[in-house]
Amino acid sequence: MPLDDLRALAERWMAGDPDPSTRDELRSVLARATLSAEALADLQDRFAGPLAFGTAGLRGVLGAGPNRMNRAVVARASWALARVLLETVPRAAERCVVVGGDARRMSHELTEDVAAILAAAGLRVVLFGSPVPTPLVGFMVKRLGAAAGVVVTASHNPPEYNGYKVYWADAAQIVPPVDAAIAAAIEQAPAARDVERPPLDALRAAGRIVDAPADAEGAYLNAIRGLAVHPKDGDRALGIVYTPLHGVGDRLARRALADAGFVDVYSVPEQREPDGAFPTVAFPNPEEPGAMDLAMHHAGARRADLILANDPDADRLAVAAIVPGKHPIAFRSFTGNEVGVLLGHYLMSERPPSGAPRGRAVLATIVSSPLLGRIAADFGVYYEETLTGFKWIANRAIALENEGYEFLFGFEEALGYCVGSAVRDKDGISAAVLAAELAAVVRARGGTLEAQLGAIGRRWGVSRSAQLNVTRPGATGPAEIAALMDRLRTKPPSHLASDPVVSVADYATGLVRAGLPKSNVLAFHLASGARVVARPSGTEPKAKVYFDVSERVAPGEPFEAAKERACRAIEALKSAVAVELEASRG
Repeated sequence: MPLDDLRALAERWMAGDPDPSTRDELRSVLARATLSAEALADLQDRFAGPLAFGTAGLRGVLGAGPNRMNRAVVARASWALARVLLETVPRAAERCVVVGGDARRMSHELTEDVAAILAAAGLRVVLFGSPVPTPLVGFMVKRLGAAAGVVVTASHNPPEYNGYKVYWADAAQIVPPVDAAIAAAIEQAPAARDVERPPLDALRAAGRIVDAPADAEGAYLNAIRGLAVHPKDGDRALGIVYTPLHGVGDRLARRALADAGFVDVYSVPEQREPDGAFPTVAFPNPEEPGAMDLAMHHAGARRADLILANDPDADRLAVAAIVPGKHPIAFRSFTGNEVGVLLGHYLMSERPPSGAPRGRAVLATIVSSPLLGRIAADFGVYYEETLTGFKWIANRAIALENEGYEFLFGFEEALGYCVGSAVRDKDGISAAVLAAELAAVVRARGGTLEAQLGAIGRRWGVSRSAQLNVTRPGATGPAEIAALMDRLRTKPPSHLASDPVVSVADYATGLVRAGLPKSNVLAFHLASGARVVARPSGTEPKAKVYFDVSERVAPGEPFEAAKERACRAIEALKSAVAVELEASRG
């Protein structure tokens, strides 16, 4: 876009921006754009289009312009949200909207903006005035019977990001068509400066904004206690090192663990307090290499047995355990799939059924390990896979409960776990307590988490999962990724490595399973039982490919031999798919 056109867009944006800091920022970028190609590219990116509102709400880099997270974008989104709530949710004005945020940069200001705008529009707002974990907001939406909830958070994204997450009246994240209705309303919103935002004090005095109930945290912790399988069993003296990764989970996570009887919980001091700069990690995601290094350092010094890590808004959980007899001390990190299988197996095998008419149900996403399904089949538990994203798990769990099932557990491979229905979303705090309980119980029985995973493998097969990311950078990147998916769809491979492809499930047809929404996902099922799933990223010019293999342990076969076979099979599939995807460029 020519600079003169960009300048006109920038001037129009600044005229409608209520925040002097982002107005000044944009003036500076505009001035530099005439002198620097880098600044011009920055300006073009800021006006490449509006930040898209989808089922994940909003998420983007903080800064000035429509393609950034800022007070202007949030103001128009909140105006639109209020409009859709009042038009579509029964008694929305009589109910409340729960609003909270994490401790990232600008979270406090954006949270107050959301509360004021919703209240001015005629909705009653229950506001968490201090940073809170995302699961606590979701819990309170359900507990209060709220019309909706909003959390200002960018979860595990880098420090320059922030976001806007929406729960609906069922206490689950929004799904279509709600997201499209809000996006359409944003297009009709006035300029951000014209969106009404009265002072919070005046709205409090009028009763339009009230503080979150004083017993909110206590009620949440009580709900977590109710999820225990063996609330008094196991070795509760095992040493635990916990880290919130500079996020908001520390206080509630440690209280929840203490309530469960764990007496030796040490919080990583350098990461204990909320800090939106995340000074000790390059990327505050416990899956990322190096993110848990400090926790492992402290765990080694204390000879701790277990490491638990939440992401900054405490909705994800990473787990590592000490390797017995290893010198020097070493820790074994478990993948999201492994933790999901461990927790799901524990719940299915040891929690008594509630007596629901149709029995129990567990859920996973289509890119998570299918091992949970094999375990569920043996326990007579209904199993189903949803599209990627916890919004789909939560909404399907609600539907299953309405059909007469007890929803027991759901997980996704990206460290997300939901135990029961206390929170209609992934919850890293309740998952941390259950993981600690499982470690304590198996330790009291003379075992370890690794041995438990081995026992599962011997009975249901040694499972291995892996992921391959294929990035196509530059302006042509999105088109190249679209072409890649089209080629896989129209000319699917007959073999991957030496493994025949026996069927292809195309989720874009909407015919894979009744009720499953259409999605640009392809699943290749192989003769060996292996599965390869490909999908484009929703935010980057990238294709993501997920691999799952399973190897049965033959009678008398050493367990390690089956593990090595599974690892070789994964690597062979990754190599074959890499070749297939490279051929798509021709």
